[in-house]
Amino acid sequence: MENSVQFVQWLRSVAPYIHAFRGKTFVVAFPGELVKAGALPVLAHDLSLLHALGIKVVIVHGSRPQVEEQLALRNVEPRYHNGLRITDAAAMECAKEAAGELRLDIEAAFSQGLPNTPMAHSAIRIISGNFITARPLGVIDGVDLEFTGIARRIAYETIHPILSAGGLVLLSPLGFSPTGEAFNLAMEDVAVAAATALRADKLIFITETPMITDAAGTELRELSSHQARAILTADFLPADASFYLRHAVQACNNGIARAHIVPFATDGSALLELFTHDGIGTMVTYENLESLREATIEDVGGILKLIEPLEADGTLVKRGRELIEREINYFSVIEHDGVIFGCAALYPFPSEKMAEMACLTVSPDAQTQGDGERLLKHIENRARASGYNKLFVLTTRTSHWFLKRGFVPATVDDLPKDRQHMYNWQRKSQVLIKQL
Repeated sequence: MENSVQFVQWLRSVAPYIHAFRGKTFVVAFPGELVKAGALPVLAHDLSLLHALGIKVVIVHGSRPQVEEQLALRNVEPRYHNGLRITDAAAMECAKEAAGELRLDIEAAFSQGLPNTPMAHSAIRIISGNFITARPLGVIDGVDLEFTGIARRIAYETIHPILSAGGLVLLSPLGFSPTGEAFNLAMEDVAVAAATALRADKLIFITETPMITDAAGTELRELSSHQARAILTADFLPADASFYLRHAVQACNNGIARAHIVPFATDGSALLELFTHDGIGTMVTYENLESLREATIEDVGGILKLIEPLEADGTLVKRGRELIEREINYFSVIEHDGVIFGCAALYPFPSEKMAEMACLTVSPDAQTQGDGERLLKHIENRARASGYNKLFVLTTRTSHWFLKRGFVPATVDDLPKDRQHMYNWQRKSQVLIKQL
């Protein structure tokens, strides 16, 4: 009976994700190490489930260890420059053999239809072809990379109809020039190029690397693109993790809203990342620094103009100009062309490792664009970065919005002691708390 209840609760909890993802395009990329580790059948099951939920899936595979095996069989020493393979004629033949073998293995994995497996009744068609036009990388630092190339164009106009007809598309790390030459490509480069060309909703790297952590060893679950760039600049990540993160940032800068880096060591890692609130990997999100930032004293007038109508109707507590000027360091704002159309404040209570989010406001003209969500995420990240593990809000009219976003009802007694003394019993605001 307990298992039945858990199952129903789980199914209900994933339903919002299913609704949100249906019809969306995901590019899922994985290295040859995943196949070598024997994890391909499980990944095929998981991606088949995504397909069954109405998600359009493009798969990109890598082949580095398989190319190394082919080179070893031919007694050819692999050569690299700055982490990129120097692909001479012998290495190019090995890359072709490895890609061909992997393509067949992947097609076989998606052709399973055994009863009592996630593949039962799937009948998935996986299509591959010469979808990638490439060019040579050329000479870098005086080193000729020969047949190592970079994706120049993805045939999105051919891929879209395949996805719309219910097929999966498979891209190998090989591309072709207009003159018919083949080039060896980095899987990460192909994945970013495909996600960009297809205007994908997500790019997901299923990686051999462990969870990305900061310099102190704390797991990094979510990063804005500018935070990720700062980590890359600090240069403390292992080379492989840094390579994935650099491509995730590139994808976000190219217009992909979300890029995920998910270790394949955990069974079902792709599903856990996509269908649970905290995920199991690192999500990089695009954040335009010009539009979402911490407030300065010049923003006081814009904040006042934004919140005055809500103060007038009692939604927000009245704050005078002097108070906002004193507390401006607590505020974050969203602006566009110099006009502030969203704000929120973060008030710290360090002794209890708690923080209050207050004055969350978005202009009525922009309320359907997800900016309230962006502000909430930004404030959560500010709170986490300051070492707080709980975020609370007091609200009289918007409790449902916060409940949908992971807050749970609490009481005045659950607030920090200093905040309890300031609680306005006449307003009778509801207390909601979120674990960070």
